Amino acid sequence: MLLALEGIAGAGKSTIRDHLLTEAHAKGLTVNHIGQFSWLSLPATRTLVKLRAGQPGDYANDVQAAQTDLALHNTFNLVPAMGQGHVLADRFSLSTACLLALSHRQAVAPLVERLAQEPTARPSLTVLLTTDLSLCRQRLAHRESGQRFTEGSAEMADLAQLYREALTHWARFTDLPVLMHPCSSKADLDFLVSACLRQLQEHQ
Repeated sequence: MLLALEGIAGAGKSTIRDHLLTEAHAKGLTVNHIGQFSWLSLPATRTLVKLRAGQPGDYANDVQAAQTDLALHNTFNLVPAMGQGHVLADRFSLSTACLLALSHRQAVAPLVERLAQEPTARPSLTVLLTTDLSLCRQRLAHRESGQRFTEGSAEMADLAQLYREALTHWARFTDLPVLMHPCSSKADLDFLVSACLRQLQEHQ
């Protein structure tokens, strides 16, 4: 199965990813990890890098670049990885839809539908981390890397709202299961890892 972790920076995605991969391995589950993008098309890569830096271009071209990258990701990364076992995506198509919506100040629902047209790239479970913004900012303050476009105070608040809208529309449009939960404490972390493990085991 394909499982996607989504949410703003500092929400806890990397922490859950690392714990989940460790727990899955301990239980004998094969879980491969992939990132948000394929980076297999030079033109699409240039566009996506600019988007992540807060430098959007033409809206239609940016959306097409995201679709192109997702199709390549699916064909050359996702499908082969799923042939070996489960796949865990640290950010995926919902994050891309939200990035496009934020950068261009556009509605996120049509973008969710556009990216969901790649049927085999639809996660069997999408987990949205709804960790409080103030805690996310505290966590980011301890990171050594510089602040990204999506990590400004206003952008984080807007992006958090876009994620909620995107997940709601995703669930309605695809009829696939979703889970919304914060990752603010050890109890939250344990709950999320356990919930994801159950899904992986049920899809064996």
